[in-house]
Amino acid sequence: MRQPKEINEVVLDGHLLSLEEFIAVSRFHAVLKIGENALEKMRESRRLVKKIADENRVAYGITTGFGDLAKVAVDHSSSNTLATNLVLSHCVATGDPYTEEQVRGMMLLLANSLSHGYSGCRPVLAEMLCDMLNKNVVPVVPQKGSLGASGDLAPLSHIALVLLGKGKAYFDGESLEGKDAMERAGMETLPHLVHKEGLALSNGTHAMTSLAALNLYDAMNVLMLADMNAAMSFSVLEGQLNAYDARIHEARGQSGQMKTAEVIRRLTAGSSLVQNAQGKRVQDAYSLRCVPQVHGACQDAIEYVKNVVERELNAVTDNPLLFTEDESVISGGNFHGEPIALAMDFLGIAVSELASISERRLERMVNPALSNGLTPFLTVNAGINSGYMIVQYSAASMVSENKVLAHPASVDSIPSSANQEDFVSMATTAARKCVWILQNTTSVLAYELLTACQAKDIREYTDPKAGELSPVLKEIYERVRKDIPFTEKDREIRIDIEKIESLMRSGELEEIIRKYMPDLQ
Repeated sequence: MRQPKEINEVVLDGHLLSLEEFIAVSRFHAVLKIGENALEKMRESRRLVKKIADENRVAYGITTGFGDLAKVAVDHSSSNTLATNLVLSHCVATGDPYTEEQVRGMMLLLANSLSHGYSGCRPVLAEMLCDMLNKNVVPVVPQKGSLGASGDLAPLSHIALVLLGKGKAYFDGESLEGKDAMERAGMETLPHLVHKEGLALSNGTHAMTSLAALNLYDAMNVLMLADMNAAMSFSVLEGQLNAYDARIHEARGQSGQMKTAEVIRRLTAGSSLVQNAQGKRVQDAYSLRCVPQVHGACQDAIEYVKNVVERELNAVTDNPLLFTEDESVISGGNFHGEPIALAMDFLGIAVSELASISERRLERMVNPALSNGLTPFLTVNAGINSGYMIVQYSAASMVSENKVLAHPASVDSIPSSANQEDFVSMATTAARKCVWILQNTTSVLAYELLTACQAKDIREYTDPKAGELSPVLKEIYERVRKDIPFTEKDREIRIDIEKIESLMRSGELEEIIRKYMPDLQ
């Protein structure tokens, strides 16, 4: 699998955008282009919209109002005003803005959706979105205000505003008025939108799907770090390998479980510390023994989410859709975010579980009654020093917060638009919650890794013949120790926490793992 950092250019055709390409553009600023075939499909679709408008056919959003106002006819002379007014009246999102990478992802998905040629837009809209991405003009989009059906109306309208020289945007990180940001980038804005374009720009799942794709990619990396942590904690707690025998996992047949057991076996292979500990106990506590069952179930959840999100990356989700072969204009509900809502709630629950079991492993390392011979709170001189006592407190706090955040958003609905839109998904809320869960979980994993490295040193301090880590875990340990020395007496641990959090989010640890296990996805 090609890593997103290695992708320099992405060409959109509406059908083949991969998760790695999405990350390459949204996070690593790969150059974006639109294929000529996609441009021609957009031109054909645009010609059909113009024909419908010229003939004054009844078509939702082209010659009628929106939502419950679909019964209101709009004459040809007002159609451009209709399309523009939709954006002006729908940009009602509020709260802190989305991150630039989240909005970049929304813009990318919007351009990709338009590239199918089912939306009736001029190609210039998709081309402008690509140019903005390539020149790093990123609309300021507040986070709150989407019901997840009809699509992400409010946040996407804030993106469309900048095409009109309105709203606000970042240019190279500086927040400016939309018109000023476009001018600084050397881009012209549109005087107005034309029929159907307001709907096509705002009536889709691009905000929720951008968050979902970023969450998915980050969750895949979090799972790798969780497996790494489990192997490290397992090693320093002298875990028993019998629970990882492949025959046990094959007897159950769960794919994620079998894969996780294999990963832990590989991460601990060559560890004299692990080998020397075999036979000391019949079995371990669940947080060590059941890692394949827990992490493996999370692996399977991530695979389910991956299938949903990869389909949505190339989906057309506005309404109505136009089919040029027979000039059909079909109203439907592709903007409904239920697939993303369920996937993001599921992902949030799975990632929360990774944090929960991580905190339990951390507790075993600092608790002398559970640590198989480690010192209280991993101190050299307990009493005078508190060691890693409060590290566990903070981890437990974030785990408890995750339990609140993991409550499904998708079970909620509230009617809108005079009850025309009477069942909504809350998918964007589910995706936003998942962002926070991922942040908490990454922090908990950072705390566990910091603790495991201290435990490794304490194990060696109390028993110089205990043994060594495996080669891959030894390199992980040495990378941590490059920034954070062994804690012999209490010091301002805040500095260590900041360093381990930064390292955990840097991608360096995943690169070390892939060096030893290049086939690991």
